[in-house]
Amino acid sequence: MLPLIRILCVTLLGFAVLNAHAGCPRIVSQSPYLSIALDWLGRGECIVGVSRYDKKDLPRTGGVADPDAAAIAALHPDLLVTSTLTKADVLQQVTPAGARALRVGGSRSLAETERMLSELAEASEAPDGAARVRQFSRELRQRLADFPGHGRRVLLLSACAEKPYSYSRNTVLGDLAEQAGLTLADPADGIHHLDDGPGNEGIPALVASSRPDLVINFIATSASQCNAALGALPVPLVMLSGDNFFYPGPRLLEGLDELKEALKP
Repeated sequence: MLPLIRILCVTLLGFAVLNAHAGCPRIVSQSPYLSIALDWLGRGECIVGVSRYDKKDLPRTGGVADPDAAAIAALHPDLLVTSTLTKADVLQQVTPAGARALRVGGSRSLAETERMLSELAEASEAPDGAARVRQFSRELRQRLADFPGHGRRVLLLSACAEKPYSYSRNTVLGDLAEQAGLTLADPADGIHHLDDGPGNEGIPALVASSRPDLVINFIATSASQCNAALGALPVPLVMLSGDNFFYPGPRLLEGLDELKEALKP
Protein backbone atom coordinates (compact mmCIF):
# COMPACT_ATOMS: atom_id res chain seq x y z
CA MET A 1 0.00 0.00 0.00
CA LEU A 2 2.82 2.40 0.95
CA PRO A 3 4.64 2.06 -2.42
CA LEU A 4 1.36 2.94 -4.20
CA ILE A 5 0.93 6.06 -2.05
CA ARG A 6 4.51 7.11 -2.85
CA ILE A 7 3.89 6.65 -6.58
CA LEU A 8 0.71 8.74 -6.38
CA CYS A 9 2.53 11.50 -4.46
CA VAL A 10 5.38 11.62 -6.98
CA THR A 11 2.88 11.68 -9.86
CA LEU A 12 0.88 14.52 -8.33
CA LEU A 13 4.06 16.46 -7.63
CA GLY A 14 5.11 15.99 -11.25
CA PHE A 15 1.78 17.34 -12.47
CA ALA A 16 2.13 20.34 -10.14
CA VAL A 17 5.57 21.15 -11.53
CA LEU A 18 4.36 20.80 -15.11
CA ASN A 19 1.40 23.05 -14.43
CA ALA A 20 3.64 25.64 -12.78
CA HIS A 21 5.91 25.72 -15.82
CA ALA A 22 2.92 25.77 -18.15
CA GLY A 23 1.72 28.98 -16.47
CA CYS A 24 5.15 30.58 -16.54
CA PRO A 25 6.08 32.18 -19.88
CA ARG A 26 9.73 32.07 -20.91
CA ILE A 27 10.86 35.69 -20.62
CA VAL A 28 13.96 37.46 -21.93
CA SER A 29 14.61 40.75 -20.13
CA GLN A 30 16.80 43.30 -21.90
CA SER A 31 17.30 45.68 -18.95
CA PRO A 32 18.05 45.23 -15.22
CA TYR A 33 15.17 47.48 -14.16
CA LEU A 34 12.75 45.22 -16.04
CA SER A 35 14.22 42.13 -14.35
CA ILE A 36 13.75 43.78 -10.95
CA ALA A 37 10.14 44.64 -11.80
CA LEU A 38 9.47 41.08 -12.99
CA ASP A 39 10.95 39.71 -9.75
CA TRP A 40 8.63 41.98 -7.78
CA LEU A 41 5.66 40.77 -9.84
CA GLY A 42 6.52 37.17 -8.97
CA ARG A 43 7.78 36.38 -12.48
CA GLY A 44 11.50 36.20 -11.72
CA GLU A 45 11.58 32.43 -12.17
CA CYS A 46 10.16 32.85 -15.67
CA ILE A 47 13.19 34.83 -16.86
CA VAL A 48 15.46 32.69 -19.06
CA GLY A 49 17.82 35.36 -20.47
CA VAL A 50 19.05 38.82 -19.48
CA SER A 51 21.11 41.72 -20.81
CA ARG A 52 24.85 42.01 -20.30
CA TYR A 53 24.25 44.51 -17.48
CA ASP A 54 22.03 42.26 -15.37
CA LYS A 55 23.13 40.66 -12.09
CA LYS A 56 21.19 37.46 -12.71
CA ASP A 57 23.29 34.40 -13.55
CA LEU A 58 21.49 33.64 -16.81
CA PRO A 59 22.40 33.58 -20.53
CA ARG A 60 23.28 37.04 -21.89
CA THR A 61 21.33 38.57 -24.75
CA GLY A 62 23.11 41.84 -25.48
CA GLY A 63 21.75 45.22 -24.39
CA VAL A 64 18.82 47.50 -25.10
CA ALA A 65 20.62 49.24 -27.95
CA ASP A 66 22.14 46.08 -29.42
CA PRO A 67 20.04 42.99 -28.60
CA ASP A 68 21.65 39.74 -29.72
CA ALA A 69 19.15 38.09 -32.07
CA ALA A 70 20.89 34.70 -32.09
CA ALA A 71 21.21 34.54 -28.30
CA ILE A 72 17.55 35.51 -27.89
CA ALA A 73 16.34 32.96 -30.45
CA ALA A 74 18.35 30.18 -28.78
CA LEU A 75 16.32 30.68 -25.59
CA HIS A 76 12.94 30.17 -27.35
CA PRO A 77 11.21 32.97 -25.41
CA ASP A 78 7.48 33.45 -25.20
CA LEU A 79 7.99 37.10 -24.25
CA LEU A 80 10.80 39.56 -24.97
CA VAL A 81 10.72 42.73 -22.86
CA THR A 82 12.91 45.76 -23.42
CA SER A 83 12.94 49.52 -22.90
CA THR A 84 12.08 52.30 -25.32
CA LEU A 85 15.84 52.69 -25.89
CA THR A 86 15.51 49.71 -28.22
CA LYS A 87 14.39 51.01 -31.59
CA ALA A 88 11.06 49.59 -32.74
CA ASP A 89 12.48 48.23 -36.00
CA VAL A 90 15.40 46.60 -34.17
CA LEU A 91 13.01 44.92 -31.73
CA GLN A 92 10.96 43.58 -34.61
CA GLN A 93 14.09 42.12 -36.21
CA VAL A 94 15.29 40.29 -33.07
CA THR A 95 11.93 38.95 -31.87
CA PRO A 96 11.71 35.22 -32.71
CA ALA A 97 8.68 33.92 -34.57
CA GLY A 98 5.87 33.11 -32.18
CA ALA A 99 7.22 35.32 -29.38
CA ARG A 100 5.58 38.47 -28.09
CA ALA A 101 7.61 41.67 -27.77
CA LEU A 102 7.01 44.44 -25.24
CA ARG A 103 8.77 47.81 -25.38
CA VAL A 104 8.19 49.97 -22.28
CA GLY A 105 9.40 53.21 -20.72
CA GLY A 106 9.65 54.08 -17.07
CA SER A 107 12.55 56.51 -16.81
CA ARG A 108 10.88 59.85 -17.62
CA SER A 109 8.17 60.14 -14.94
CA LEU A 110 6.42 58.32 -12.12
CA ALA A 111 3.32 57.95 -14.30
CA GLU A 112 5.44 56.23 -16.94
CA THR A 113 6.91 53.95 -14.25
CA GLU A 114 3.44 52.94 -13.08
CA ARG A 115 2.37 52.31 -16.68
CA MET A 116 5.47 50.14 -17.20
CA LEU A 117 4.59 47.98 -14.18
CA SER A 118 1.01 47.56 -15.40
CA GLU A 119 2.13 46.56 -18.89
CA LEU A 120 4.68 44.08 -17.51
CA ALA A 121 2.08 42.56 -15.20
CA GLU A 122 -0.35 42.05 -18.07
CA ALA A 123 2.20 40.77 -20.60
CA SER A 124 3.80 38.31 -18.15
CA GLU A 125 0.37 37.17 -16.93
CA ALA A 126 1.53 37.75 -13.36
CA PRO A 127 -0.94 36.36 -10.79
CA ASP A 128 -2.41 39.30 -8.84
CA GLY A 129 -0.14 41.58 -10.88
CA ALA A 130 -2.75 44.29 -11.36
CA ALA A 131 -3.51 44.31 -7.63
CA ARG A 132 0.18 44.61 -6.78
CA VAL A 133 0.56 47.59 -9.11
CA ARG A 134 -2.48 49.30 -7.58
CA GLN A 135 -1.03 48.77 -4.11
CA PHE A 136 2.31 50.23 -5.25
CA SER A 137 0.52 53.30 -6.59
CA ARG A 138 -1.37 53.79 -3.32
CA GLU A 139 1.80 53.48 -1.24
CA LEU A 140 3.68 55.82 -3.56
CA ARG A 141 0.99 58.51 -3.32
CA GLN A 142 0.93 58.19 0.47
CA ARG A 143 4.71 58.51 0.81
CA LEU A 144 4.79 61.51 -1.51
CA ALA A 145 1.99 63.21 0.42
CA ASP A 146 3.81 62.65 3.72
CA PHE A 147 7.25 63.73 2.45
CA PRO A 148 8.65 66.88 4.14
CA GLY A 149 9.82 68.60 0.96
CA HIS A 150 9.02 72.17 2.05
CA GLY A 151 10.00 73.50 -1.38
CA ARG A 152 13.74 73.10 -0.74
CA ARG A 153 15.90 73.56 -3.82
CA VAL A 154 17.79 70.37 -4.56
CA LEU A 155 20.41 69.36 -7.06
CA LEU A 156 20.21 65.63 -7.90
CA LEU A 157 23.61 64.27 -8.91
CA SER A 158 25.28 61.03 -9.81
CA ALA A 159 28.91 62.04 -9.35
CA CYS A 160 30.50 58.74 -8.40
CA ALA A 161 30.87 57.52 -11.97
CA GLU A 162 33.35 58.21 -14.75
CA LYS A 163 31.20 61.07 -16.04
CA PRO A 164 29.05 62.97 -13.51
CA TYR A 165 25.57 64.16 -14.40
CA SER A 166 22.45 65.62 -12.80
CA TYR A 167 18.79 64.63 -13.04
CA SER A 168 16.26 67.32 -13.75
CA ARG A 169 12.81 67.52 -15.34
CA ASN A 170 11.60 64.68 -17.53
CA THR A 171 13.46 62.10 -15.46
CA VAL A 172 11.79 59.79 -12.96
CA LEU A 173 14.04 61.11 -10.16
CA GLY A 174 13.25 64.70 -11.03
CA ASP A 175 9.53 63.90 -11.03
CA LEU A 176 9.89 62.02 -7.73
CA ALA A 177 11.57 65.05 -6.14
CA GLU A 178 8.98 67.52 -7.42
CA GLN A 179 6.02 65.38 -6.35
CA ALA A 180 7.66 65.06 -2.91
CA GLY A 181 7.52 68.84 -2.57
CA LEU A 182 11.13 69.60 -3.46
CA THR A 183 12.21 72.15 -6.08
CA LEU A 184 14.66 71.17 -8.81
CA ALA A 185 17.58 73.61 -8.92
CA ASP A 186 18.99 72.47 -12.27
CA PRO A 187 17.03 74.21 -15.07
CA ALA A 188 18.12 71.64 -17.66
CA ASP A 189 15.78 69.10 -19.24
CA GLY A 190 16.45 65.40 -18.73
CA ILE A 191 19.91 64.16 -17.78
CA HIS A 192 22.50 66.96 -17.70
CA HIS A 193 26.08 65.76 -18.24
CA LEU A 194 28.64 67.68 -16.22
CA ASP A 195 32.01 67.28 -17.92
CA ASP A 196 34.61 69.80 -16.86
CA GLY A 197 36.31 71.56 -19.76
CA PRO A 198 35.87 74.35 -22.27
CA GLY A 199 32.19 74.98 -22.95
CA ASN A 200 31.10 72.44 -20.35
CA GLU A 201 29.68 73.01 -16.89
CA GLY A 202 31.25 71.14 -13.97
CA ILE A 203 29.74 70.49 -10.55
CA PRO A 204 31.06 73.66 -8.80
CA ALA A 205 29.85 75.87 -11.65
CA LEU A 206 26.39 74.26 -11.63
CA VAL A 207 26.09 74.65 -7.86
CA ALA A 208 27.12 78.32 -8.13
CA SER A 209 24.63 79.06 -10.92
CA SER A 210 21.67 77.03 -9.62
CA ARG A 211 22.07 77.88 -5.90
CA PRO A 212 20.54 74.73 -4.36
CA ASP A 213 19.75 74.43 -0.66
CA LEU A 214 21.31 70.97 -0.72
CA VAL A 215 22.89 68.48 -3.09
CA ILE A 216 21.75 64.84 -3.17
CA ASN A 217 24.29 62.48 -4.71
CA PHE A 218 23.31 58.94 -5.70
CA ILE A 219 26.14 56.42 -5.62
CA ALA A 220 26.26 53.47 -8.01
CA THR A 221 27.15 50.11 -6.43
CA SER A 222 30.07 49.73 -8.85
CA ALA A 223 31.55 53.16 -8.05
CA SER A 224 35.13 53.10 -6.81
CA GLN A 225 35.46 56.81 -6.10
CA CYS A 226 33.43 60.02 -6.25
CA ASN A 227 34.10 63.33 -7.96
CA ALA A 228 36.50 65.36 -5.82
CA ALA A 229 34.32 68.46 -6.21
CA LEU A 230 31.74 66.94 -3.87
CA GLY A 231 34.09 67.42 -0.93
CA ALA A 232 34.27 71.17 -1.35
CA LEU A 233 30.67 72.19 -1.96
CA PRO A 234 29.36 75.28 -0.14
CA VAL A 235 25.98 73.61 0.56
CA PRO A 236 24.92 70.49 2.55
CA LEU A 237 25.55 67.18 0.78
CA VAL A 238 23.44 64.02 1.17
CA MET A 239 24.98 60.77 -0.07
CA LEU A 240 22.62 57.88 -0.88
CA SER A 241 23.04 54.48 -2.49
CA GLY A 242 21.60 54.50 -5.98
CA ASP A 243 20.14 50.98 -5.69
CA ASN A 244 16.68 52.28 -4.78
CA PHE A 245 16.75 55.20 -7.23
CA PHE A 246 18.39 54.11 -10.49
CA TYR A 247 15.79 51.42 -11.29
CA PRO A 248 12.31 52.81 -12.06
CA GLY A 249 9.83 50.65 -10.22
CA PRO A 250 8.97 49.29 -6.77
CA ARG A 251 12.33 50.14 -5.18
CA LEU A 252 11.42 53.83 -5.34
CA LEU A 253 9.27 53.30 -2.23
CA GLU A 254 12.33 52.32 -0.20
CA GLY A 255 14.23 55.16 -1.83
CA LEU A 256 11.69 57.70 -0.58
CA ASP A 257 11.99 56.26 2.93
CA GLU A 258 15.79 56.53 2.72
CA LEU A 259 15.65 60.11 1.50
CA LYS A 260 13.12 61.12 4.16
CA GLU A 261 15.39 59.70 6.86
CA ALA A 262 18.47 61.40 5.41
CA LEU A 263 16.77 64.81 5.38
CA LYS A 264 15.81 64.72 9.05
CA PRO A 265 17.40 67.59 11.04
